[in-house]
Amino acid sequence: MVADMCVSIKAGSSDYLEKHPERRISFSQNFYIIGVTFAAGIGGLLFGYDTGVISGALLYIKDDFEVVKNSSFLQELIVAMALIGAIFGAAIGGYINDSLGRKAATIVADICFAVGSLLIAVAPNPTLIIVGRFFVGLGVGFASVTAPMYIAEVSPSEIRGGLVSVNCLMITTGQFLSFVINYGLTRVPGTWRWMLGIAGTPAVIQLVLMVFLPESPRWLYLKNRKEEATNVLSKIYPSPRLEDEIDILEAHMEQEQKDKVKVKYSDVFKLKEIRVAFICGAGLQAFQQLTGISVIMYYSPTIIQLAGFKSNESALFLSLIVSAINAGGTIIGIYLIDIVGRKKLTLSSLIGVVGSLILLSASCYVRGHGNPSLVYGWLAVAGLALYIIFFAPGMGPVPWALNTEIYPEEFRGICGGMSATINWVGSVIMSISFLSFVDAIGLGESFMILLAIACVAIIFVIFYMPETKGLTFEEVSNIWKEKAYGKDKNIESMVETAST
Repeated sequence: MVADMCVSIKAGSSDYLEKHPERRISFSQNFYIIGVTFAAGIGGLLFGYDTGVISGALLYIKDDFEVVKNSSFLQELIVAMALIGAIFGAAIGGYINDSLGRKAATIVADICFAVGSLLIAVAPNPTLIIVGRFFVGLGVGFASVTAPMYIAEVSPSEIRGGLVSVNCLMITTGQFLSFVINYGLTRVPGTWRWMLGIAGTPAVIQLVLMVFLPESPRWLYLKNRKEEATNVLSKIYPSPRLEDEIDILEAHMEQEQKDKVKVKYSDVFKLKEIRVAFICGAGLQAFQQLTGISVIMYYSPTIIQLAGFKSNESALFLSLIVSAINAGGTIIGIYLIDIVGRKKLTLSSLIGVVGSLILLSASCYVRGHGNPSLVYGWLAVAGLALYIIFFAPGMGPVPWALNTEIYPEEFRGICGGMSATINWVGSVIMSISFLSFVDAIGLGESFMILLAIACVAIIFVIFYMPETKGLTFEEVSNIWKEKAYGKDKNIESMVETAST
């Protein structure tokens, strides 16, 4: 049994694929995987659409409701309520994913999206807008946990990073579409109602598609539904690799039954190897938000107006260009993540973010301190564009991709949900405080705070983030065991001994 496990566990690893290059799977070889990825990625599309659409809709909500126009707090609350909903959705989403499966979690997300979008579209006052935003946020939270996890678990290890990054492409595509729709609806009666209500359509489409999509084979195996899992795997892997992948899941299941580890939230912090993995995953999610991406995406039209471009149409058009750059950068990230690797891509991304924030903060500072020249306004727009150019390929997809592959199977739902919750908490902090900070200390000074955080993020990645490119889930697990207990092969994992 031990010998068999040692042989089969290599399926999908770099050594295995070097010995059997003919068993390597490329993007173009299996359209089933691509179809499942894009269908699951509709959750990312909805996630991105909501992120982008509110930035333009807010301009018109202020026009319709004087009380919103006169209150920075109400504006921040309308933006942040979806993020507050996302915190709850992400926290609950981990449990639903582990207990009911990835399909059920996706269906719940779609229902929340549809209900929230309908409430907003018919809202007679800001209060119902805020309630609808909370329901949409619940859907966003579920989707942020479920979509990347689901995609990772149906993906061969050699293209897993790229496929998970497709979810990020769907997010940025959703953001881009939101700005296109925002710009196209600028002269349509009920502008913001159409902008925010349209999100219900793709949610309904995905809900229908989920009837035909398979459940994650890894989740099915853990639930002892082996025949269903094998049927799904047979559509992903050709023989003989299929048999090797089944052997891995079988060995993993035997180990699970032997250990009978009942996972609790407290175990994430009690078990050293899980704790160090979670610090890495949660830290990357936190830095993704604290370096300012939510500020850029939620408030880019407002920032552009503060930089000197006063009309709604001009602000939305320039924001549309920034969003298009975001989608293009994510496509580059999909190509690079499994070639360059997660760590190098993240470091290069953060270094570029630091440079762009220097330009952005300096130009906004000069304009905010008495220089009315529109040159500094254009420099600020250039800083926004550069920020997205560098952020999108690395810090956009990597935190989500890494969090799908650094935790053992039994902890993946809980840790993925917790780290996504931290991401959303960071997003709430940034979105609900940014305009207040701008009012208090100025636009340029606010971007200087983001600059300092980005510098700290670089240090964190250098010293704490491992490279996981091309590794199987089991090989990644061994990285954390070494970090937790050193390279002494005689040291047994606390996860494996927790039940003894």
